[in-house]
Amino acid sequence: MEKHNILREFGRNLRAERSRNHYSQHKLAELANLSDYSHVGKIERGEMNPTLTTIVNLMLALDISFDELLDVSKLKEK
Repeated sequence: MEKHNILREFGRNLRAERSRNHYSQHKLAELANLSDYSHVGKIERGEMNPTLTTIVNLMLALDISFDELLDVSKLKEK
């Protein structure tokens, strides 16, 4: 699967989880210790490839596992 598709899928899932928690992009960025809340929007749109540290901080802020952000088995099917 192409990098762009992986980033878009990750971003869609991140947006869904953020919405489930009723967090704004600004609130999630704050909880995940991101220096710029616009990073959340860029990640959600698939425009930014987050670092592993950022991914872990997002998972901790949302209290979810990596599988909830990206189902790798779905990527194999595409």
